[in-house]
Amino acid sequence: MAELVRTDLQNYAPASNLLFNEKIKNLILAGQQVYHFAFGQSPFPVVESAVTALKEYAGENVYLPVAGIPELRESICAFHARFDNLNDYIADDVIVGPGSKELIFLLMNVFSGDVIVISPSWTTYKPQARLAHHTPHVIKTSIDNEWKITPQLVEQFMASNKLSKHKLLVLNNPDNPSGTIYSESELRALSEIFRRHNIIVLSDEIYARLNYDQPHVSIAHHYPEGTVLSTGLSKWCSAGGWRLGYHIYPKELTPLKLAVRSAASHTYTSAPSPVQFAAWKMFQNMDECDDYIQHCSRILKAVGDYCHRELTSVGVKAIRPKSGYYIFPDFEILREKMESRGIVTCEDMCETLLQEASVAVMAGGPAFLRPTNELTTRLCYVPFDGGLALKASRALGLDDPLPDDFVKEFCSNVYDGIQALKNWVLLQLQ
Repeated sequence: MAELVRTDLQNYAPASNLLFNEKIKNLILAGQQVYHFAFGQSPFPVVESAVTALKEYAGENVYLPVAGIPELRESICAFHARFDNLNDYIADDVIVGPGSKELIFLLMNVFSGDVIVISPSWTTYKPQARLAHHTPHVIKTSIDNEWKITPQLVEQFMASNKLSKHKLLVLNNPDNPSGTIYSESELRALSEIFRRHNIIVLSDEIYARLNYDQPHVSIAHHYPEGTVLSTGLSKWCSAGGWRLGYHIYPKELTPLKLAVRSAASHTYTSAPSPVQFAAWKMFQNMDECDDYIQHCSRILKAVGDYCHRELTSVGVKAIRPKSGYYIFPDFEILREKMESRGIVTCEDMCETLLQEASVAVMAGGPAFLRPTNELTTRLCYVPFDGGLALKASRALGLDDPLPDDFVKEFCSNVYDGIQALKNWVLLQLQ
């Protein structure tokens, strides 16, 4: 009965990160010790005021406006004015949906033109483009430029590909899976080339609030007329299961906004009522949000720095993560040893790592659009008790730095898992 499925989706598969997460969770439920670095989910409890408000509004059960309640959309604009210095947005520019993933998919569905994704990139961008009847084009990056695109790479890509008049490029900044961020000068240079080639940017900034060393800079500052800003509550607010995301459109892209809003009315109707009201109430206390963001970010920075330091100490290549939950290590140092054992793909290496060291990571290829024989992996450093770590950070206060032994004491599962991974690498090198 294969003819029941579109021919271009004959080999279509579930989201690899979700599928692998279910596999590892089943192993853990069966009693197996696994250091689960394969799924990116906030370890922290949801912002307290949002939880309180959700209880207050649990009885809200009516269908709400397709784009979201006006109060929430206004508070979203105020939030980005405070944290991103984006002061020109108004409520009518915002569309609220049940997660930013759904809104990205709808945008791809209504868009007429070519879709461009970056390698490496989040596992869902390319499959969503295919599901939306696009054949996505891929710009490849490398560890030499910190897994980021450059004006030169974009120019080379445009010169070697014959694309339609309209292009939509998905830019994840801060990035999943690499943990890298684009500087203001890099975004300014990219904006010039995007403008020159009529490339619309879907700027997925879901990790923007979790930048470690500097305030987040959105490409919307430098390319406002061509940027659709995509984000939500799943990462910084730790509310992934609440399913609330949103897009912000510039006036120049109003036709796209209206088409997405129409598509939303025919698909999800509106985001959940209690969640919308709870988010609106939470946004009324931005000082609380700011305090929460600062504590979570510095904890993640400590964990990310620890992972980078320990892995690179044994010869694993990696760029120090600067935001979010991820590091994208390259185990090229093990290639000769792996090949001597008949292991030639990264997926096989990851399976071996799971069996021999009880460490679960995801292969860079093909899920993250890397070559299958490249030994890159995505490691999510979040399997720790975020509530415990957050309480300890708050007890110290933001004026005092986290102690050197913070990760070992309050994020012990990550500490132990990285040591297990490090020892496995050392064993291979003997």
